[in-house]
Amino acid sequence: MRLEFYGAAGGVTGSCHILRMGSHTLLLDCGMIQGGRRDEARNRDPFPFDPAEIDAVVLSHAHLDHSGRLPLLVRQGFRGPIYTGNATRDLCRILLADAASLAARDAEYTNRKRRQSEDPVEPLFTHKDAETAISQMAGMSYNQPREILPGLTLVFHDAGHILGSGIVDLSYRSGDGSHRLVFTGDLGQYDTPILHDPAVIEQADTVIMECTYGNRLHRDREQTIREIGDIITAARHDRGNILIPSFAIGRSQELLYQLGTHHEEWELDRWSLFLDSPMAIQATRVYWEYPHLYDEEATKLRRAENPMPLVKNLRLTASVEESMAINRIESGAIIIAGSGMCNGGRIVHHFKHNIWRQGCHVLIPGYQAQGTLGRRIVDGEPSIRIHGRDYQVRATIHTVGGLSAHADRDDLLRWLSGFRAGPRIFLVHGEPDTAAAFRDTLVKDHGYDARVAEPGLTAELLPV
Repeated sequence: MRLEFYGAAGGVTGSCHILRMGSHTLLLDCGMIQGGRRDEARNRDPFPFDPAEIDAVVLSHAHLDHSGRLPLLVRQGFRGPIYTGNATRDLCRILLADAASLAARDAEYTNRKRRQSEDPVEPLFTHKDAETAISQMAGMSYNQPREILPGLTLVFHDAGHILGSGIVDLSYRSGDGSHRLVFTGDLGQYDTPILHDPAVIEQADTVIMECTYGNRLHRDREQTIREIGDIITAARHDRGNILIPSFAIGRSQELLYQLGTHHEEWELDRWSLFLDSPMAIQATRVYWEYPHLYDEEATKLRRAENPMPLVKNLRLTASVEESMAINRIESGAIIIAGSGMCNGGRIVHHFKHNIWRQGCHVLIPGYQAQGTLGRRIVDGEPSIRIHGRDYQVRATIHTVGGLSAHADRDDLLRWLSGFRAGPRIFLVHGEPDTAAAFRDTLVKDHGYDARVAEPGLTAELLPV
């Protein structure tokens, strides 16, 4: 067995790893590179392998930095099955279709700017490519072993990150022996609402482990909830709007959960609440259809509520006209909109109408990658450029880290403590400083055999 690292190695996005077993080749994730323009331009680079030679893909979960280049893989010759969770397949229908629409708009915009003598730019992939990728997905349930290649058995365990997110558990047997490889995908925090905690796995020979927050701790969840309540109170006194850039899958659903469970405490009947994201609206409906994946508290709430949404005065604004109408509201609106890193989507239009107002509050509930508009706002830049125009940032900016869907350092260590014996660990999905710090923690403080994966790294996995 040989393991090769290509994406989310030396960085956070673009998850992509290869496992070779004799004559068979398995791809773990095929994610989109996200960040600034230069980063995203790399999505057009050729794959460092032949897509037609891949026998199968295992997809950990639906987020685009793990799934977003699957349509491109299909377009370039991959014809095999894509094994993933049932809920992940349903969420990918939404995410990949939206990504195809964005790719078409980006190509159209670029072509308008190009000279007539220049060749037109094609979209990264099309709706047809996305539909083909979905058609190749084979849905699986948690804890149900399946032989996906000769001698290779796959089991998904609950990763607790977003609906359907899976820890990938691969056991390979050959005449020389066996080897068990576990790929975390993205691990969720413990004791978060809606989803179960990350599953305990007791044995593995090799672990590919995410470390997005490997050098820091999230704020206590109860403190986070109090902070959100304080932000809402301050914004009401300032007579402004609250803008919440949010990922359509995972973060938006938790925000709705918190708004529903704290509706009276936060006096939300004084506000107009908007989920202004067609993709988040569709994703929330998918969440609603998978109550068997909820934790105990969310299961009780789901049984008590038949219609969606849970929040009494929440408006689901799917159309462009409805979204534009929100911008006529100068105060008293809480607006959840994509994109989560503020690189596009409706949140950008809400910034244009609000971020220069002193009474406005911006609540940042998730990770902001280097090079994104969201990262520049978090870093305190005094003005931002949107659609060719500069806007002064007079709004109050709040970074609320306790809502992260990613495990922090202590969560990652807690998950590793479930193993009876220490596996060999390769760290991925972390910025270089973060990954190096977590490696040092694992090696120096806990005695693990751990290293940071870099693009192009190859590792031999010996039979046990």
